[in-house]
Amino acid sequence: MQLGGDSGRDRAYQYLRGTVLSDPAVSGTFINEQVVATEVGISRTPVREALLMLAAEDLVQLVPHRGAFVAPLPGREIAELMQARGVIECWAASTSLAADAAPVEAMNGVLEQQRTIVARGDAKAFIELDSQFHALLVEAGGNSVLGRLYDNLRSKHVLLGVVALQRSATRRQDVLAEHQAIVDGLAAGDPAAAEKAILSHLGTTGSVLMQG
Repeated sequence: MQLGGDSGRDRAYQYLRGTVLSDPAVSGTFINEQVVATEVGISRTPVREALLMLAAEDLVQLVPHRGAFVAPLPGREIAELMQARGVIECWAASTSLAADAAPVEAMNGVLEQQRTIVARGDAKAFIELDSQFHALLVEAGGNSVLGRLYDNLRSKHVLLGVVALQRSATRRQDVLAEHQAIVDGLAAGDPAAAEKAILSHLGTTGSVLMQG
């Protein structure tokens, strides 16, 4: 969900969705409304309003007398998320190539940024770039409805990406190679190669997550 306002509720929503819910340490815990209110610089009321919005998106569970609970993602949901991403991203690859609009240069630029920061060991920054890399492709597909659906997966995308990095010492280098294969397929104008690289990338990420 895209919010353009600057209300306390909107700022709390963006903070929760972009910072709190993408932190693996938060999984399996209740969100402290007062801590969020202090971080954002607002009262607790707009924080509660933001949590209601997140509950409607199934990103938190509201428990009476306890608050908002961030449930761990079960294996089935992880598999379904990867499958959903695969459908959207493969569609975007074939559609953008057919329209001669594949964002090869932009995606390659993000990939170079990932290479630059990989040695820093900053998992969140690396995966934020990962999310940007894939979002560029989906945006190039030109379907705003699918774009919004994909954007709604973003916090889980970042969360799972960070977890995958934590579980595999070689995952950063593997991601770079997998992203390069996607870019190469797009640059060659070969939708089959691009789709194969996308599905391989998502499948490998899913396998790393399932091993945990």
